[in-house]
Amino acid sequence: MNVKIKDIPVSERPRERLINSSAEKLSNEELLAIVLSSGTKSYSSKVLADILLKEAGNIQNLQNINLKQLLKIKGIGQAKACSLLASIELGKRINSELNTLNNLKFNNSEMVFKYFKTKLANKKQEHFYCLYLDNKRKIITEKLLFIGTLNQSVVHPREIFKEAYLLEASAIICLHNHPSGNVIPSDNDIAITSKLIEIGKLLGIRVIDHIIIGSNNYYSFFENNQL
Repeated sequence: MNVKIKDIPVSERPRERLINSSAEKLSNEELLAIVLSSGTKSYSSKVLADILLKEAGNIQNLQNINLKQLLKIKGIGQAKACSLLASIELGKRINSELNTLNNLKFNNSEMVFKYFKTKLANKKQEHFYCLYLDNKRKIITEKLLFIGTLNQSVVHPREIFKEAYLLEASAIICLHNHPSGNVIPSDNDIAITSKLIEIGKLLGIRVIDHIIIGSNNYYSFFENNQL
């Protein structure tokens, strides 16, 4: 049943409950209703929030939802979708131990893991990133280069090293996630790493590490003496 917000007693409305109590005591539906701000002619913000949660499956899955998926939900236009995506991204950044790696000096693989563990949490596909470093080991930037199951035909060295030249990078760190949570390198992971190291030597761009991110742990080729 579509109960309109105006039909709910003032003290029981999501925004008023937050003001008079605390955000912690609100349900997922109520919090989403506040982010959505308003409903439509057909649905109240609470009903719209409930529809969104059912579409996602659970609250955790919202972190992977995108603009296209949101716009398919009746009652959610660009403004509401943008508010939701901005709120989700802020939540990710708040929970991240590091907000950015740019301009930080690379000291160990754990710092990379701390940054990416939240960024890659609950991803259903493998995401392959490269970090580009200057000659003082300061991180210039990160680049997401590939999405999907990794194999030698998908990970193109030319794309990896082209970015290195454009950024005038002296070294790179490769990393990707294993959605299964198991961080043990696959045969493809090992083959790709060896191939990149070999090409990097020819081009004068060192591969410092290849890091595999799991559910709450990581594997470093460098730390395991495989570089």
